Amino acid sequence: MAAVDITGTQSDASRFGTDAFYASIGRAFVAMCAFVPILFVVELVDMQVDGRLDQAGGILPRDPAGLDGIVFAPFLHAGYTHLVGNSIPLILMGTFVLAAGGSRFLASTVLIALVSGVGVWFFSPTDTVTVGASGVIFGYLAVLLTRGLVEHSWWNVAVGLLIALLYGWSLLGVLPTDERISWQGHLFGFIGGVIAAVVFRRRSQGPGFLSRLRFRKRVEVEA
Repeated sequence: MAAVDITGTQSDASRFGTDAFYASIGRAFVAMCAFVPILFVVELVDMQVDGRLDQAGGILPRDPAGLDGIVFAPFLHAGYTHLVGNSIPLILMGTFVLAAGGSRFLASTVLIALVSGVGVWFFSPTDTVTVGASGVIFGYLAVLLTRGLVEHSWWNVAVGLLIALLYGWSLLGVLPTDERISWQGHLFGFIGGVIAAVVFRRRSQGPGFLSRLRFRKRVEVEA
């Protein structure tokens, strides 16, 4: 009888090139494409009520009444131009973050939104209202750039670099270059993404090399 191989040959959604990998990318893309229209519906409602959703759900810096904006602000936008500008990078980056697993995606999104929102609340100018998903988008970018390094995955590194090349200009959004843009949200969203990539990184699964070697020898002897 041949020795039993327990090194794990089954397809894994985290392994580049496997059927499971491509299937996870496809499912994640469909999910993100289904989610973004919800943001357009929210914006349509906001326009019908003359922007009152933005005023009620945006982040008001250093105002306790504006803390709930940390939850609602990522779903709100200052007009369709703002929303359209966020939609493509949200779908693209969200797809690759979601493909790594739904629970990791949700946990990362919550952490990114929290860090970004708290940063805006503490450091944005007084008498401003901050809305938009760009803080979360910058967080996703940071996840993609960081995840490949902390998980030692070359395809994650490649995806992160590709995203950085396509949207590298957007990295300037973490700098205070335009008073109309919440660089605070972008910067702290990026920081939140780095933290999420480290905290929610994929741990290695299965027994170590020595354990596999001992098990293989035992099976050979018993055979």
